[in-house]
Amino acid sequence: MSKKTFTEKEIAILSKNPYIQSVSSKGITYSDEFKQHFISEFNKGKFSRQIFEEAGFDVDIIGIQRIKSASERWRNAFKKAGVLGLNDTRKESSGRPRVTELSLEEKYARLEAQMNLLKAENELPKKDPHARKGAGEVKLPASQKYILIRYVIEKYNLKHMVSFLCEAANVSRSGYYNYFSQKSVEQRKRQDAKDEESKALILKAFHFKGKMKGARQIKMTLAGQFQCVFNLKKIRRIMKKYDIVCPIRKANPYRRMMKATQEHRVVPNLLNRQFKQDAPGKVLLTDITYLNYHSGQRAYLSVVKDGSTGEVLAHYLSNRITMDLATNTLLKLKKNRNFKKAENALIHSDQGTHYTHPDFQKLVRKLRLRQSMSRRGNCWDNAPIESFFGHLKDEVNIKACKTFEELQCEIDKYIRHYNHTRYQWNLKKMTPVQYRNHLLQVA
Repeated sequence: MSKKTFTEKEIAILSKNPYIQSVSSKGITYSDEFKQHFISEFNKGKFSRQIFEEAGFDVDIIGIQRIKSASERWRNAFKKAGVLGLNDTRKESSGRPRVTELSLEEKYARLEAQMNLLKAENELPKKDPHARKGAGEVKLPASQKYILIRYVIEKYNLKHMVSFLCEAANVSRSGYYNYFSQKSVEQRKRQDAKDEESKALILKAFHFKGKMKGARQIKMTLAGQFQCVFNLKKIRRIMKKYDIVCPIRKANPYRRMMKATQEHRVVPNLLNRQFKQDAPGKVLLTDITYLNYHSGQRAYLSVVKDGSTGEVLAHYLSNRITMDLATNTLLKLKKNRNFKKAENALIHSDQGTHYTHPDFQKLVRKLRLRQSMSRRGNCWDNAPIESFFGHLKDEVNIKACKTFEELQCEIDKYIRHYNHTRYQWNLKKMTPVQYRNHLLQVA
């Protein structure tokens, strides 16, 4: 029967006894004074258990087996050497040097081994390819260090250097041997096989509709299109392991607005960034962006987006930035059968000439919409539609389009994908169309 181990609570109780020098989860070191006291009391005819209890020990915590072992050990030591045999000699020096003095050859071999390890480590990339600009050096995981140590030992035929190299790499020797044990190797093989299966599913979602995605988009696409629920941390781990990289979006510089003439009228900011109204058709956001495609050609895209659902309700593409660009978008909005105007609905834009023009404002009134405008030079007042343009330019290969017709086809295709199959984290992981139907059901 093995001796019991002590809990933290039991260690705390035992440590309070003055007769205990130290205590750990596996054993107790008694003071020399208590050992002498024990022998004295034992010779008077007292039982071991009684002596421990009178000394203030909790026998139930220590255990009767440990008491019997200590009693027998101390009595044998006393018979052989008297009181001196009870003294703890572990703290005294045995006369041998604690650290063996290394020879010059051994010192040179260790130095060479350490240099080879550092050389192998420096050959690894010191920057994380997935990290953003300005990120510090990568800290190698223990598993990578174990592989490096094994590589250095095998390449340079270093014997008996495992302990030294583990210490130099700041990893444990037991961890090194455990990493290359048969059990660990087989476990990693099983994990790799599972990861390969997960990788195949993640790549399906990653390339779904031909648009590369980040971890959150992959998670939502897996659930929505493939009925497969993955943990977000697992997706990120698999992406990092197999170098599946989604391009990081670049910040777009503020664009300049055209100055309005005197006949153009600016209206106040009625929206005040209250984009989410939990009612489809209540907040409409509109803006125009330019698209540079093949051989320096330029087109202009006008969009009306629902602030609550994120759905693109109308869009119009033109190769000229005329007044028709904004008004034709409103006319397409009017023809959209899925658009149901809510009570007190408003349309919000910047202070560009298209939106301050009398013709546009007249059409807005005809559609019975209120008009709202951002403050001058403040793109945050219309942030959702600026965000949409950023995603569109990142996810559509605009420069590959050689003709205006090709560009128009790509834009139409992307907006259908955006509305129907592009899941959004802040829309309860639904697509804009799904979220619109959800809001209509709960209304």
